[in-house]
Amino acid sequence: MIDLSKIKKIFFLGIKGSGMVALVEILGRRGFEIGGSDTTEKFFSDDILKKRLSVKFFEGFDADHIAGDIDLVVYSTAYNEKNNDEFKAARFKNIPMISYPELLGLLFNQKYGIAVCGTHGKTTTTAMLAEIMKKADFDPTAVVGSQVRQWHSSALAGRSEFMIIEADEYQGKLNFYHPQAVILTSADWDHPDFFKTYEEYKKTFEDFVAKIPRHGFLVVCGDNSETLSIAKSAKCKVVTYGFGKDNTVKIKEYSLKNGKQYFELWFNEKKLGDFELELPGKHNVLNAAGAVAMAHQFNANLIKVREALSSFEGTSRRFEYIGKRNGAILIDDYGHHPEEIKATLRAAREFFPKRKIWCVFHPHTFTRTKALLSEFSQSFEDADRVIILDIYGSAREVQGGVHSRDLVEKAKKYHHNVEYIPTIDEAVEYLSDKIGKDDLVIAMGAGNVWEVAEKLKE
Repeated sequence: MIDLSKIKKIFFLGIKGSGMVALVEILGRRGFEIGGSDTTEKFFSDDILKKRLSVKFFEGFDADHIAGDIDLVVYSTAYNEKNNDEFKAARFKNIPMISYPELLGLLFNQKYGIAVCGTHGKTTTTAMLAEIMKKADFDPTAVVGSQVRQWHSSALAGRSEFMIIEADEYQGKLNFYHPQAVILTSADWDHPDFFKTYEEYKKTFEDFVAKIPRHGFLVVCGDNSETLSIAKSAKCKVVTYGFGKDNTVKIKEYSLKNGKQYFELWFNEKKLGDFELELPGKHNVLNAAGAVAMAHQFNANLIKVREALSSFEGTSRRFEYIGKRNGAILIDDYGHHPEEIKATLRAAREFFPKRKIWCVFHPHTFTRTKALLSEFSQSFEDADRVIILDIYGSAREVQGGVHSRDLVEKAKKYHHNVEYIPTIDEAVEYLSDKIGKDDLVIAMGAGNVWEVAEKLKE
């Protein structure tokens, strides 16, 4: 067990990761000396590290970076002894090492921990809840898997006993967290490289909610039979939310006007208030309902809760406006699962009904593309034109029995306008003079597809 009271200098291996940079901020504010390293690739976290936190770090990995005065190495789960020389050097020098999820668990389990989990909506719901709790004077610590626009950061370093985290299920990370309260947004099979079956995937959430103590809370989306089935494993109070009439927290009187979403929230027969949201898509109204349902369990001031939601600007890479080209609107979005693609394109269609929607999709990992090929092929219904790039293997995969051409062929059965363009630069060149004031381009995927919108931006 790592005793942080005996540690001064911490080295973060993979420091640019969104969760890693959040821990850098939280621990830096506690007075630890921080350094680290990562690839030369640019991420939103580069600015946070350099400008906001003034942390010095290496770009590129080299065993010589692991100096003798380092007390602890925190490593991203993307790296190990086989693929990283710094990891190997730290092992060789017997420097104490801890993975990112283990360290997050160590900090989280010492607090009143609220975890937000599920296949989709984790990032936005975590950010919404943290912003609500911050505005309502709970002064929480928070770790979000993307930059929250209002904070210019992915973390809050609060002083209260509350800690809110985005809890990722991949690689069994949920095993490290012992929550007092949980929001479960959704449960659609994902990460098939790790969870071989849907049953295995579902079980990770069942085991997680079973850990909530009896005096805690599970806030769960009640519009989904799978999440309700998982909720049966909880021993604590269960609060459901959603559009359905049987939910504890109900969304009523929904409307969309002038680019804003309006709705009422009711707790059983009691009206909690009228809410408004700048973010597009009914999925974000669900995310907001989940965040409010949790805050309500702590008797948060509802006026402040409403203010927090109405001014909430969202997070990076979640339907993020990037700019324009020839009058076409450019959007960047992290959606990389069929359900996320459908929800995002539906939101785009509702918010921009007169525009022609181009979706530039970057499939993320070979295992996911192969396992969900049929679902992916049917997820572009709300786009007018679809461009599919070569699969982004990420740090974990080089190839794997499926090609983007397979997805294009399958998608053509459901959509008349799907084409394969291998690279980001070719897609940018192709689109640059084809798009105009009647168009909307969404660059979509978990890899570096954001470069499409950035390179098209004038």
